[in-house]
Amino acid sequence: MSIKESAVDVATAPVEALPDASPSDRRRRPRRARSTWRRSFARDWRLYTLLVLPVVFLVVFRYVPMAGNVIAFRRYRPGGSMFGDEWVGMHYIELFINDPTFWRVFANTLILGALSLVIVFPLPIILALMLNELRSQRFKRVAQSISYLPHFMSVVIVAGVVLQLTSARGSINQLLDVVGIESVPFMQLSEWFRTIYVGSEIWQTVGWGTILYLAALSTIDPQLYEAARIDGAGRWRQTWHVTLPGIRPTMIVLLILNIGTFMAVGFEKILLLYNPLLYPTADVIATYLFRVGIFSSQFSYAAAIGLFEALIGLTLILSANWISKKTVGTSLW
Repeated sequence: MSIKESAVDVATAPVEALPDASPSDRRRRPRRARSTWRRSFARDWRLYTLLVLPVVFLVVFRYVPMAGNVIAFRRYRPGGSMFGDEWVGMHYIELFINDPTFWRVFANTLILGALSLVIVFPLPIILALMLNELRSQRFKRVAQSISYLPHFMSVVIVAGVVLQLTSARGSINQLLDVVGIESVPFMQLSEWFRTIYVGSEIWQTVGWGTILYLAALSTIDPQLYEAARIDGAGRWRQTWHVTLPGIRPTMIVLLILNIGTFMAVGFEKILLLYNPLLYPTADVIATYLFRVGIFSSQFSYAAAIGLFEALIGLTLILSANWISKKTVGTSLW
């Protein structure tokens, strides 16, 4: 046999037939998983037990109540069937669509949600950037602790502080009297409520919101700042080209979550702050549902409005996640 023919035979032979074939050239069968879920549970059962309470909480207080949404399409009477006595179809949905009061509270919800998103959301980012620039670690810790404190205060205490500050003889009006300005009955004028609400949100939430951004800032490679300084970039350019891109994924995720809760404006705080004089600007969907469902016992009507609000929130978070994924490549899922 010639050398040429031998070379052809070797080239056309299957890989398994070649005695000197390396393991990487051989066809490998997929290996069976070494550990099944049973072995994993037996090994890490202590960690899995930590999931029991959260899962039970979600099932009992988040998923089971979803069955009650059926009363939005049935006529529910207190003392009757849990899922309603009579099928009415879209009656309650048509009812709130034709209700001018609902559209007023819907507009108030949109305005307060938009103000919270546009004004309150960027402030933790700005505060985190300012704290990150501090050179004195002691002063930084003190400033962080002071900014965190309002978050740990009960909503009742926060509402009480706001009412004391803005009452007819409150601290703000006393200060206005000192400087010769006529006192303003803030909690009796509906046009002041949005300013008061957004201001209280800033005071209560901005400091706590910096935690995630400070954690994201700590993961940025210091060599990037050194390279930027070598290229002649000042602090502003370092912030724009290094810091902000470094925390962009965190910003996008939190923005999507905030958009998802766009319609869920703070129910407890508004309920504690508002009064009938402030209804034109303070009454939102959550408080309207509370009055209609609890005080007026119109449970089916309230369920229809709540279902409508939930569908809007779901649409917003899905849309925000899709847009973020397509534009910047960062998303929740």
